[in-house]
Amino acid sequence: MQRGTHRQWQELLRLLRAGSAVEIRQLLGRLPGNVAGRLVGRLRRRDQQRVLSTLHPQDAADLIEEIPEAQAADLMEQLPPGEAAAILEEMPSNEQADLISALPEGGAEAILAEMDAAEAADVRRLAGYSANVAGGIMITEYLAYAESATIGEVIADLREHAAAYIDYSVQYLYIVSEDRRLVGVLPLRDLILAPSHGRVTAYMIAKPIALEDQTPVEDLLPTFDQRSFLAIPVVDAAGRLTGVVRRHDVEEALGDRAEGDYLKSQGIIGGEELRTMPLFQRCRRRLTWLSANIVLNLISASVIALYQDTLSAVIALAVFLPIVSDMSGCSGNQAVAVSMREMALGLVEPAEAFRVWAQEALVGILNGLVLGVLLGLVAWIWQGNLPLGLVIGGALALNTVLAASIGGTLPLLLKRLGADPALASGPILTTVTDLCGFVLVLGLASATLHRIAAG
Repeated sequence: MQRGTHRQWQELLRLLRAGSAVEIRQLLGRLPGNVAGRLVGRLRRRDQQRVLSTLHPQDAADLIEEIPEAQAADLMEQLPPGEAAAILEEMPSNEQADLISALPEGGAEAILAEMDAAEAADVRRLAGYSANVAGGIMITEYLAYAESATIGEVIADLREHAAAYIDYSVQYLYIVSEDRRLVGVLPLRDLILAPSHGRVTAYMIAKPIALEDQTPVEDLLPTFDQRSFLAIPVVDAAGRLTGVVRRHDVEEALGDRAEGDYLKSQGIIGGEELRTMPLFQRCRRRLTWLSANIVLNLISASVIALYQDTLSAVIALAVFLPIVSDMSGCSGNQAVAVSMREMALGLVEPAEAFRVWAQEALVGILNGLVLGVLLGLVAWIWQGNLPLGLVIGGALALNTVLAASIGGTLPLLLKRLGADPALASGPILTTVTDLCGFVLVLGLASATLHRIAAG
């Protein structure tokens, strides 16, 4: 924490101890949103609740949006339902849905029961979408008008409800039929320049581009890249307007997914982890993955136990075992990363596993030959033993081919089986590359032990 931020944090702690609600509001009001969120995020849960209870609902909502979602959901759950509902009502619709989805069902319903019935129903509808589709990231703060409306009626409505529309996305107005089907889009510039007596249908863009609410998130960005739209309307299967997706929300969703996949690949189970979370919760999440890895590592280590005599005869093999397994693991992880990225972009499907295997096998053969020759030369020069160099180099070359082939296809196969590729690919790949690496090194060494001993 920088010196200035540390002083501000100390000041916040002092004000909390003094119970100075007005001064707390003033201090946080002077700070940029991200700085205020960072300060409050470092507080103990009890103090975070006191800060939120001190702020006006709109200010508390702004602060909640700057706090990581997992922490924000935990805070909202601890607040009295009435206070939480007042804060939630001040947030954008997509943020409301995300928070409600992150809460336990009982806590979510208690908060929704305190909200306006129509708004609560809207939140439930949005929360029902998967986070991986357009409906899961769309907003419902948009302006839609009947196709029978005139330009003058639309402008009059905008003026009359200007305060209510201040946070709406008004670059475009959406024209709908009586049954809410999307029939056109009216850019704000065209609205202003059109004569007041004209019908909106005369100036709208008919049959506009729209996204279905079940469109996967990874398919949205190419649509935005092809056109310079800031937002695109979202419709249901019947063509009824249900919301609007903004470009920056798509980019944020893809970024969140990438972060989530990275955490899973590193063994962080159960979602986002922050150091402000309860100690035992953090330990339980990590131990879930670490305990399973003990079993997988014992399987790999059992191979070494089978070749104790070979290791005793050629001690130098012990030096190269971790090198072979580690280098092969790196090659496999590179292939996993490419497959995960291509799946996220929609460039490859599980059914294409054979094509991916063939491409990765070629990369593995070329890289394996280069790496095998390099490590084999090191072993030969260091020990002055050509057979040993051939064993080490050959083992690394073969294991690199295996690692690249498995690493490229494993995420696709896991996805096809319904498993989480981000979570399971790493441990499985590590176990397989270690196991194969040990078997190749020690197996080849055992088969040629008389030559190595003579070399």
